[in-house]
Amino acid sequence: MTTLTDRAGEALVVIDVQNGVVAQAHDRAKVLENIDTAVHRARAAGVPVVWVQDVAEDREPGSEAWRIVAELDPADDEPRVQKEYGDSFEATDLEEILAGRGVGRLYIAGAQTDACVRSTLHGAFTRGYDTVLVSDAHTTEDLTEWGAPPPAAVIAHTNLYWQFQSAPGREAGVTTAAELFA
Repeated sequence: MTTLTDRAGEALVVIDVQNGVVAQAHDRAKVLENIDTAVHRARAAGVPVVWVQDVAEDREPGSEAWRIVAELDPADDEPRVQKEYGDSFEATDLEEILAGRGVGRLYIAGAQTDACVRSTLHGAFTRGYDTVLVSDAHTTEDLTEWGAPPPAAVIAHTNLYWQFQSAPGREAGVTTAAELFA
């Protein structure tokens, strides 16, 4: 039901699962396992997987902090998008990659829930994409020292509000990695 015409395709967008981003992530092992499940389910369904990597701060391309975590294995033919801003669409080629594949519906996973995942969810939705959050395949680090809620509350709240997101001609929602493309 996307507002993007002639774009009935789907894609899984995996955001910032890099060594320098998820080293201290909440429930890291389980979330990475769920992201891996989502990636394998997408591939089995013939759905493209797009990997987004943050190049801000200490995540210089090629550095250890920039690399995708060892638990995940991007395929050579899966696109990688390099970004400097929270919204994975800002100043990147993500839109061109998705348009070239006829994608109008996105499934979002990755890190960090309260930053790049949230920004990309909203950025995709306002650009006309149907946007589904993979509820058990995103995480964040503990930012309570700076006044944020505990990570589990941030994740739960994001899952809660995204299932009720609405706008004309677009769909939003949540699903689990195990239910993805079932």
